[in-house]
Amino acid sequence: MLIIYLFALVYPACMFWAAASDLATMTIPNRLTAGLAFAFLPVGFMLHLGLQNWELHIGLGAAGLAIGLALFACKLMGGGDAKLIAAASLWLGLDGFVALLISTAIAGGILSLALIVARRFFWTLAPKLPAWLGRHLDPKGDIPYGIAICAGGLAAISQSDLWPLLRP
Repeated sequence: MLIIYLFALVYPACMFWAAASDLATMTIPNRLTAGLAFAFLPVGFMLHLGLQNWELHIGLGAAGLAIGLALFACKLMGGGDAKLIAAASLWLGLDGFVALLISTAIAGGILSLALIVARRFFWTLAPKLPAWLGRHLDPKGDIPYGIAICAGGLAAISQSDLWPLLRP
């Protein structure tokens, strides 16, 4: 029963924490991504993953990190975003990984368009808003992509190969 709570609470809680942190501070703490990655270990052991599944999940985590680092190198996302994608990828399996990437891209597009519109029409409100919120209306500001990764990661849970193993 504990395993259900780890998957059902820890993974989403970390994803929401990352989104909230990115929104408020434009950073995703290293302790969060490390904690999310290390929390996968007891889940894998409690689910009795075989060697092949361990290799798959670790390989997908490495693939997520490679994709994130490539996007970071192209200045399309921050380092915290890259690490969050890698940590989330550990939990999802192949179908979930693909769902994470697609859902994150869609959520990121929607978030980017919303910020472009908000920056175009509401930038004059920035000085009247709390600093953490006003900074998002800066026309040259960055995009808190952790929000999109959170949305993509949550949307991908049902595609995870771990999901069927959690049912009693």
